[in-house]
Amino acid sequence: MIDVEMPQMGESITEGTLTRWLKKPGDRVERDEPLFEISTDKVDTEIPSPAAGVLSEVLVQEGATVAIKTIVARIGDGAAPKAAPPAPVAEVKAAPPPPPPPPAPAPVAAAPLPPPVRSFPPPPPPTVPRPAAAGPYPIEPPPAPAAPPPVASSEGEEEYGLLSPLVRKMAREYNIDLSQVRGTGAGGRITKQDVETYMATSAFRTHSAPPAAPPPRPVQPQTVAAVPPPAPTAPPPPAPAAVAPPPAPVAASSAPAPAAAAASNLPLAEQPKTRVEPMSNMRQKIAEHMVASMNTSVHVTTVHKVDMTKIAKLRAKAKDEFHSRNGFSLTFLPFVTAATAEALRSFPIFNAQIDGKNIVYYRDINIGMAVALEGGLIVPVIRNADEKNVAGLQRSIVDLATRARSRQLKPDEVQGGTFSITNFGSFGSIFATPIINQPQVAILGVGAVEKLPVVVEGDAIAIRSQAHLALTFDHRLIDGALADQFCQKVKGILENWSADIL
Repeated sequence: MIDVEMPQMGESITEGTLTRWLKKPGDRVERDEPLFEISTDKVDTEIPSPAAGVLSEVLVQEGATVAIKTIVARIGDGAAPKAAPPAPVAEVKAAPPPPPPPPAPAPVAAAPLPPPVRSFPPPPPPTVPRPAAAGPYPIEPPPAPAAPPPVASSEGEEEYGLLSPLVRKMAREYNIDLSQVRGTGAGGRITKQDVETYMATSAFRTHSAPPAAPPPRPVQPQTVAAVPPPAPTAPPPPAPAAVAPPPAPVAASSAPAPAAAAASNLPLAEQPKTRVEPMSNMRQKIAEHMVASMNTSVHVTTVHKVDMTKIAKLRAKAKDEFHSRNGFSLTFLPFVTAATAEALRSFPIFNAQIDGKNIVYYRDINIGMAVALEGGLIVPVIRNADEKNVAGLQRSIVDLATRARSRQLKPDEVQGGTFSITNFGSFGSIFATPIINQPQVAILGVGAVEKLPVVVEGDAIAIRSQAHLALTFDHRLIDGALADQFCQKVKGILENWSADIL
């Protein structure tokens, strides 16, 4: 019997939601054949079977969220499924005996009945004066119907398809009408991404606007109701006409003052001219990871300018043939990745992590590539990057980025990184100060490659392709001089590139 566990989709992931079983108990499954689908704050993907056999037992049902390493199923040789059914039946039959005890409490319930009957006559007097003296109170009943709105929750799983706990929770917290959300999951299932997409639309904003308005509403009617009574008393004394004008403006100016003060004291989410949207699960996890990194490592960034002219010419010369041969374009990123992998072999301390008072050096060079997603980012890993040439690295970059954006990455493709690279230059940024991806000790940022006038030998001015490399390192382990040496190594490889591209 082989246990199937909930996989860990990245170092910062602690749980996952099992959204759909692709096999049923008793079905035959082959090794690496998709077995079930999971959803985390970073990835929605299919999980392959760890072995060939028969799915004998399912321990976690669809829609359940469980911690990583939790056993979700078992794969056997076919005999297990037959033994599994009887177990639950035995438990169900064993349950009936308990019902007999209930008859005992019946007499206890009959005893307390007499006392309340005698107590009813006295209470009526206090309740009578309230309705009589409550002339203005009839206004209070309207608020009662306000209770129904909360009913618009997400409890109709049958109506909208299987819903994960996260989707139900979001629908309850933000009063979302799921009939307005279009499901893109299997069989039209509504996923957390569908809910987040709906919450970003104008339909949700207009639907969620009313909750912010109620706070000022109850204050307004009472102040308005209180003003009319004094009005009729003012007319009787016509003689002091000169004295009457002053009170009028005072009353008018005092009315808006408390309203303005009340508005300024409202929570930010309830103040006018604001729009509040919840953070997605992915955004929350990224925030936690970034704060944890800043609280763990001592971040220092060094920036070096690199002349990419030689590589730019090689790339321009080979890009057409490269595209026709591989089906995708050749960028500057694989060159930087190859140079970084070589530098990591020369400076192994950058390919390490801190464990208490020890330094753990990794044997493999697994470079994580930051990929921007809609509303977040993820860092898939290129394993053994030092063993790949430029074409191989470009193929890995394109493949991982494409599957990351379509949420088809496998568990082992988002963990095990030993060093990271972020290419913010693809969005036009010249340089930035990236944050270390824990538990690594450094990250390299690549700025945009642009043509600039540069002073060359002989004080001549030439047009060169320039880029900035920003290395952020953990000063607990790496000093500035060593960081600069590492950058100079990468720079030297790029400026004197000699390896083949194709």
